[in-house]
Amino acid sequence: MGKNLNLDWARLGFTYMKTDFRYVSRWKDGKWDEGKLVEDNRLCISEASTVLHYGQACFEGLKAYRTKNGKIQLFRPDMNARRMQESCRRILMPEVPVERFIDACRQVVKANEDYVPPYGTGATLYLRPFMFGTGDTIGVAPAPEYIFSVFCLPVGAYFKGGLSPVNFTVSEYDRAAPFGTGAVKVGGNYAGSLLPHKLAVEKGFADCIYLDPATHTKIEEVGAANFFGITKDGKFVTPKSPSILPSVTRISLLQVARDVLGMETEERDVFIDRLDEFAEAGACGTAAVITPIGGIEYRGKLHVFYSETEVGPVTKKLYEVLTGIQFGDLEAPEGWIFEV
Repeated sequence: MGKNLNLDWARLGFTYMKTDFRYVSRWKDGKWDEGKLVEDNRLCISEASTVLHYGQACFEGLKAYRTKNGKIQLFRPDMNARRMQESCRRILMPEVPVERFIDACRQVVKANEDYVPPYGTGATLYLRPFMFGTGDTIGVAPAPEYIFSVFCLPVGAYFKGGLSPVNFTVSEYDRAAPFGTGAVKVGGNYAGSLLPHKLAVEKGFADCIYLDPATHTKIEEVGAANFFGITKDGKFVTPKSPSILPSVTRISLLQVARDVLGMETEERDVFIDRLDEFAEAGACGTAAVITPIGGIEYRGKLHVFYSETEVGPVTKKLYEVLTGIQFGDLEAPEGWIFEV
């Protein structure tokens, strides 16, 4: 560790902090420039940028972890790179090559190495790659220029007192439309989720659950995370739908459940009126890894899974194995870990 930052690693939340360097690359005249690290955290763009008027923007989220022996590693950044390419294709933005995406992430982590929290604190360095349309465009059309950038900030352990279950309520709002942009990580998806989230919190819940937009009978997502359930006969189940964002954490948990814990796994419909088939339930994503679900409120009734206060044994084991891999304590499947 170079300079003394005097940060209380144990008390970090999930809030913005300006770190020393970020990566910025610009696309113009059909090609990307070299890209470089800069200190300035302000971006200057045209008032007619498509991002400001038509929401032509996407982003990613991933983390860098410090291992017991002091090394720093990224967890499956190639998956984030490919998912960002999917987002770009959907809203007609140029793709960032996978290798360039990973290189940008590595450069940012190396340049901000002092901000990578020490092993054992539970804290990590969160990376936010993003891209948006800029230049002068007033008609509804793809932008003539684009900016791709990656910045980072240290974030705390998601659960202050260890894993703790939280309750969710089913929203009347839709997160995505059938054949819409639900399967890609574009900005507009998140703008539309702000009101349903606020209403859920006002009712005393952690967040809301979105049902499928076509029939409103099946669970799709839990706030900004993916749902999973452990059936009473020990299967790991997660919803299958064309409007769910393919979470890197969910894909990884499917493999951990199958290959490490020896469980049967299923990607299928999860009906909101058949919650009693599950002994445990959770939400998964980059920020929390796993958020255990205590109960789900639907039509005025709270369905409790394992417990509102205790984490189920399978959920706990999944969390321990995945975080063990991410922090380098357990051997990772081939190709999951990229050293910085």
